[in-house]
Amino acid sequence: MARSNLAGKGPSMISVMLLFGLLLASLDTTGAQIGVCYGMNGNLPPAQEVIDLYNQRGIRRMRLYDPNQDALRALAGTNIELMLGLPNSDLERIASSQTNANAWVQRNVRSFGNVRFRYIAVGNEVRPFDSYAQFLVPAMKNIRNALYSAGLGNIKVSTAIDYGVIEDDSSPPSKGTFRGDHRPFLDPIIRFLLNNQAPLLVNLYPYLSYTGNSEDIRLDYALFTAPSALVPDPPLNYQNLFDAILDTVYAALEKSGGGSLDIVVSESGWPTAGGTGTSVDNARIYNNNLVQHVKRGTPKRPGKPIETYIFSMFDENYKNPELEKHWGLFLPNKQPKYNINLR
Repeated sequence: MARSNLAGKGPSMISVMLLFGLLLASLDTTGAQIGVCYGMNGNLPPAQEVIDLYNQRGIRRMRLYDPNQDALRALAGTNIELMLGLPNSDLERIASSQTNANAWVQRNVRSFGNVRFRYIAVGNEVRPFDSYAQFLVPAMKNIRNALYSAGLGNIKVSTAIDYGVIEDDSSPPSKGTFRGDHRPFLDPIIRFLLNNQAPLLVNLYPYLSYTGNSEDIRLDYALFTAPSALVPDPPLNYQNLFDAILDTVYAALEKSGGGSLDIVVSESGWPTAGGTGTSVDNARIYNNNLVQHVKRGTPKRPGKPIETYIFSMFDENYKNPELEKHWGLFLPNKQPKYNINLR
């Protein structure tokens, strides 16, 4: 159709410039699917130096786990889009009072008008049996109301779950279902996201699935390096564990009335030391393959880029056990642990 409209006409300079601009925007959208999580549980550089490193490496999205004021100030005026976390420890306080939620948004969002907020992640990996689980959805609602009241309704509110919410007998991916005892907790979250056209955040770790069942899961399947499909799920086939996990969650959402939701992979990565299958080489292979793979989608949703955040920017030496210290792309001195193309 576009070709016939242009046939026989010389393109004007304006139309050429417009087309070029749209092409650049399209390229930026495709190439900007990767973010990196900025955890702070270590002896790390000052926030301004960290934000400078994001900019130097062309990282255009960040996940921040709490509203660290130094980091928010350093982000001001940059092109980095932010997923800002509201910690689990604040859920009860925010859920109990709209005034508290309004104050949180005023202090941590509205006060930073030149920061590009993309999401507020209310809670992280909350489970239904946690003492604060009852406060999660009320807190999400209060933060959403506070954002709308502040004229910031474009910022989406969500929460991050992990793969532990999936029933054990969920293979192949089309059999994916949420655990029955989690449904009373998850269903209100799904309804909230549907009503507000917000994505579900999922912390997705093929590494953890591999180490939890290394007798049955091949390392190359976890690292995106298997030469051919290993898991049939007619009419689909799975050549890597990342796709299988993500499509399992999509299948569970479909069975729970949330089939129209998008998923943002809010954490994924591979450690360089501290456990089974850890090495600099495996981390390099996994994360480089991850960056390229998420541009293409999954078998269940082919061609749809997957917004993904690598965990994490730095090794965090204050964490325990040992495995938790070694997920960084960079050492605390800002030196890369291995070569990675983040675009």
